[in-house]
Order: sequence, then structure tokens, then C-alpha cells
Amino acid sequence: MINRTTRMLIFLLLLLGMSLWIASPYSELNINVFGRNIDWSVEVRQGLDLQGGLQVLLEADTAENEEISIDAMAATRSIVEQRVNGLGVTEPVVQSQGTSRISVELPGIDNPEEAVALLKETGLLEFVDMGNSPLPPATSIRTDKNTGEIANVDVLAERSAAGEEIDLADVIFETIMTGADLRSASVGRDQVTSAFQINFTLTEDGTDVFGEHTANNIGSHMAIVLDGKVISSPVIRDAITSGSGVISGDFNSESANKLALQLRYGSLPVPLSVVNSRTIGPTLGQDSVRLSLLAGLIGFATVALFMVLYYRLPGLVAVLALAMYASITFALFKLIPVTLTLPGIAGFVLSVGVAVDANILIFERMKEELRDGRNIEFALQSGFRRAWPSIRDSNISTIITCTILFWFGSTFGASIVKGFALTLAIGVGVSMFTAIVATRNLLHVFLGRLDLDKRKGLLGV
Repeated sequence: MINRTTRMLIFLLLLLGMSLWIASPYSELNINVFGRNIDWSVEVRQGLDLQGGLQVLLEADTAENEEISIDAMAATRSIVEQRVNGLGVTEPVVQSQGTSRISVELPGIDNPEEAVALLKETGLLEFVDMGNSPLPPATSIRTDKNTGEIANVDVLAERSAAGEEIDLADVIFETIMTGADLRSASVGRDQVTSAFQINFTLTEDGTDVFGEHTANNIGSHMAIVLDGKVISSPVIRDAITSGSGVISGDFNSESANKLALQLRYGSLPVPLSVVNSRTIGPTLGQDSVRLSLLAGLIGFATVALFMVLYYRLPGLVAVLALAMYASITFALFKLIPVTLTLPGIAGFVLSVGVAVDANILIFERMKEELRDGRNIEFALQSGFRRAWPSIRDSNISTIITCTILFWFGSTFGASIVKGFALTLAIGVGVSMFTAIVATRNLLHVFLGRLDLDKRKGLLGV
């Protein structure tokens, strides 16, 4: 029967092999299983400072004494994020910074000037006639309001009835009214079903236009469109002539609040000005990656040399566990995935020191027991038992600090701090596993094959 140490060693070898494969540049899988093709690959996601791109800091362009509500800035940030996603940029970052600023990072952007112009534009909220052909959310459409062309929405119904293929680029939808006619919008609950809904009120002009359209189009759909993209396509159930109404649908608390914010501020978001914009070239990012890798390798080699020279055999085991730690951590970065930045790499390198620190605590405890005349097996068990409280408490305090830094980075738009905290926290978590599980079992393997009681010099005693 396979003993516990052997089973654990097999598990660690399998884990190491899998993590090395995922961490390698060749981690691609393309196989056919039961007639289904599985195409899977994992790539490292690089941040703005590594692959180059555009970083823009936007600020509310309002009068000096004018107050800006939190909801208004939240809606503005939401609109900016939608526009950024429309640029097709990989891993964009849009974060609020303080109470009046928005930070935008666009890795790999090709046209910085066009991107900046798009971010500054005032949003256009429209209520659009869909007829009997509602479109799903996020569908891009053209309207007579934003194109200046004559509406031809009947083309959609005709082609749909004839079973012809529909190209939305040929369809111009009619805008019934814009967000300028909307006075307020808030989240409510249906009194019967308790479902979330949007309660809205209109201006006088909006009341007349909306009342006439809804009275003549009961059963049809009216889409809510922001910046040319459909947000929702509710059906008109009754004539709304009172200047207030309800938008119902499959909402939860988050989606209802988001739609209410977009309705409230979609047409008149907080005007934005560019405080500064910075273009980072990909060459600078490549040099940073090269130098960071070089620094990491030098640091790893220095730590490995110190561990082997000072702790001998346990030091060699620690180096093996450290190699396992590095491969597992990097594999997790690719799987989660973590967007790597220079501060993130710094957090990863720093966690290498944390991983070594745990091994040093264990080995020093072991040496104390051996100097007191204890045998190898007792010294090993006692070393791990006595070192564990220190390892646990120090790592937990580090993770708590990382949590605070991550919250700070998320709240105030400090993505540099956020990346550092995330990679450090992941590294600390993995280091606890490799120090306690991997190092311990590898030492048991060597203890079972060498008579170290007669060769304590191999233990650095």
C-alpha cells in the first residue's frame, strides 16, 4: 500500500507538472473529445505599462462652486466605460478617482486622439420606436437623430416578414424623444410581484410627445438607446399621458439601479475635460519586462545560493519548493487571470522573500532541536509545529494589508497599488502552501533515504 508521504509526493509532482505547463508560453490545448473540439489557451495579460497604450485622467468640467452628486459621477463613469468597451481594447481599466475624476487606461490603443475625443463627448440618450421588432441589449443601431437621415424602420418589419437577412446598417430608426425630456428616474418595486422596475417622470414637452406616441403604439416596443446602443426594449402596455410611467423587465437590484442612472444622466452627463493624457510606447514596456525578469532571476539565484550554502540539504529542498512556488503562482496569474503590471511584478518578487522567510523559520527551529540532542524526525516535527504560529500570523497580517491596499486601489483609482496588492496576496497564499506542504514532504522523502543522524553537517548544524 502506498504510504501518505508517497501519495503526497505524487500529488506535488502532478501539481508541479501542470503548473509548469500552464506557466509556459506553449500552454495550448486543441483536442477532439467525443466529437467536440476543445480549443484552450492561456496567455499572460499585460497591463498598460508593459504593452504600451494610453492613460487618460478625466475631470468634471463644472463651475468651481458647483456640487457634483455621487450618482452623476457614477453615471458618467458608466457611460465612459461603455464607450471604452466599444473601442475593442483588451483589458481596459476605468476607475473613479476621488469625487470628480475618472482614470482610464487603454492598453494597446492604436489611435489615442480618437479615443480621447470619444471619451469627452456628451452622451446621447434616445427613446426609439422599435415597432414589433425589439432588439437585444448592446445592439448598435442608427437613428434619425444621430444620422440626420429619414427613418425607415418599416424596412426591418418587411424583411423580417419575408424571411430575408437583415442588415441593421440599412435601417434608420425613429427617435421619439431624447433624454432632455426626462425629468427624473428612480428604482421602485411592483406592489404585486415585488419585481424591480424603473419609475420615471417627464417634462411638459416630453409628456405631450410620449403620451401621443404611446397612445398610438400600444403593444409595440420602445427602445432606450444610449450612444447608439440599445439598453432595453420595453413593450408599451398602456398610453402614458400623465407624464410619469414605469419600465418593467427582468431587472435585479444592480441592473435596475444602473438603468436608472443611465436614464437620469444619460443625455446630460457631467461634462469632462482631460487633465492629462500619457501615451506609453510598447518598446518601454518590453524593456521593463526584460529588466524585471532579469532582476527576478538574479534575486532568485541569490536567495537559492544563500539557502544552499547556509542550510545545506534543507536549503536545497527549500529551493525546490521555491521553484514550485514560482510556477504555481505564475500559473494562477494566467488562470485567474491577473493583468500584470510593473508594480504587480514587484509584488510577485517580494512574495518570493516571504516564501523563503517561512522556510528559514522552520529550519532555524529544526537546528535548535538538533543542537539540543533531538533526533532528526523529532526535530523536523517540532520545527514545523513551533514555526507555524509565526508563519501563520505574519502571512495573515500581510494578506490583511494587501486587502486594505486592494480596496484603496479600487476606491481611488490607484490601479498601480491594486495590482501590487493582488499579486502579493496570491504569492503569500501560495508560499504558505509550498512552505508547509511541499517543503515538509520533500524533507520526509530525504529523511527516509539518508542517515542524517550521523551526517548532521548536511543539515547545516
